[in-house]
Amino acid sequence: MEKVINYNGKIDSKKRITIRNPKYEYYNVTEHENGVIVLEPRTLVNPLEISENTLKMMDESIENLKDGKVSEPIKF
Repeated sequence: MEKVINYNGKIDSKKRITIRNPKYEYYNVTEHENGVIVLEPRTLVNPLEISENTLKMMDESIENLKDGKVSEPIKF
């Protein structure tokens, strides 16, 4: 069974609350109208992930190569 930590927090004068012993540095915060606040751990960038835009550009480049739409070779 997952260990659950439950404690009361207090908002300081600058409207901040402290998370005790956080496991992550960044969190995505979702505030609901009824006062519920949900924190989900986040990483800013996944270094092993290739964006959809990059994959699309790579696919287009390969299609151009197969169709012969290429520039002249670079001469040194």
